[in-house]
Amino acid sequence: MQPRRLEKKTNTLQDSLPMSGLPKLSVLDLATVAEGSTPAEALRDSLKLANHAERLGYHRFWVAEHHNMPGIASSAPAVLIAEIASATERMRVGSGGVMLPNHAPLVVAEQFGMLDALHPGRIDLGIGRAPGTDGMTAMALRRDANPLSDDDFPQTLGELVGFFSGTFPEGHPYGSITAVPGAGNMPEIWLLGSSGYSAQVAGMLGWPFSFAHHFMARNTLPALKLYRDSFQPSDRLDAPEAMVAVAVICAEDDETARFLSRAARLSMARLRSGRPTRFPSNEEAAAYEFSPKDEAKISDLSGSAIVGGPDTVRHRLEELAAETRADELMVTTMVYDHADRMRSYELVAEIAEIGSFAGT
Repeated sequence: MQPRRLEKKTNTLQDSLPMSGLPKLSVLDLATVAEGSTPAEALRDSLKLANHAERLGYHRFWVAEHHNMPGIASSAPAVLIAEIASATERMRVGSGGVMLPNHAPLVVAEQFGMLDALHPGRIDLGIGRAPGTDGMTAMALRRDANPLSDDDFPQTLGELVGFFSGTFPEGHPYGSITAVPGAGNMPEIWLLGSSGYSAQVAGMLGWPFSFAHHFMARNTLPALKLYRDSFQPSDRLDAPEAMVAVAVICAEDDETARFLSRAARLSMARLRSGRPTRFPSNEEAAAYEFSPKDEAKISDLSGSAIVGGPDTVRHRLEELAAETRADELMVTTMVYDHADRMRSYELVAEIAEIGSFAGT
C-alpha cells in the first residue's frame, strides 16, 4: 500500500491572516489537574474545551505528553486525541507533542496511523526529541538506563517515516515489517522544539516547525531564523510553515488577568524547584510570597506570557505575530478554574476575529 500523500502547501503570512491582522490561532492543552480536582475531571474538561474551541473557530487542538506530574493528566496523547477527535467535527486534533525518545517508532506509527485512518485529514503528529519528564521516569518509560542522544533522533525519526510510508532503504532490518494501519495513513507531521536543533532538522526536511515560546522565549527568534534559513522545499511544503506556542491569560481587565496568572506562576515555581503539585488554587497563589529565587526560576515564563484584558492581549499578540512572522499562534492557558480558562479562549477568539477559520 502506498502512503496517502499529504496535500502540498505553499504558505505565506497573508494566507493566514483574518481581519484582525493576527495569524491562525490554535489551542495547546495539558489537561490540568487542579487542586481539589481529579485527573478524570481534568480529562473531561479537556473534552469540553475542545468542543468550545471548535465552536469559536480555533484551527487546531493539541495535547501535550508529560509524565510523573501530578498537575497534568495528558500522559497518553494518542488516547486523548482519539476522544477529542470523536467529540469534534472539523478542527484538526493532534499532539504537542509525542516525545519520540519515550516510544518505539513502530508503536507511534500504529497509533497515529489508526487515528488518521479513523479521522482522515484531521490528525497532526507533533514530535519532540526530549523525554518530557525526569530521568528516572524516562528510564521507566523506555526500560533502558541509557538516554538517547541527538545522534539517535534522526534515526528514530527516519524509522517513524519509514513505517508510515511503508518503505525502508534496501537491506534495512525493518524492511519486512508493515505498520498496520500506519502504512498509508500518515498524519500531518510537525517537529517541535525549544532550541535550534529541531528547527534545523525541520528546515532540512522541509517540514512545518512549532517553537515553544511559552517556556523558552529567548530562543524563539534565533530558532525561527535557523528554521527559515535551513529550509529546503519538499513534497510537504514549498515554503517554511512556523507555529509559535504562547501562554495567554485573558480576562475582563488587566487586574483580573494578573490575579489569575499567579497560580500558573506558583505552579511553575514548584515544578522548577523539583516539587510538582496539582495546579494551585487562586487563593493559595494569592497568599504565597514569591521569593527572589522563585522569581529567578520563572523569569522566562513571566516575560513571555501574555496576561491582561482584551486590549492588552490583542496588542501583545499582534507584536508577537509581527516579530516572529509566525503563520500560526498556539495558545496555552493555565488557570485554576475551568470557567476562567474557557472564558480566556473566548475573549482571545473575539479579539482575533477567528470565526472566519471555523470549518477550515
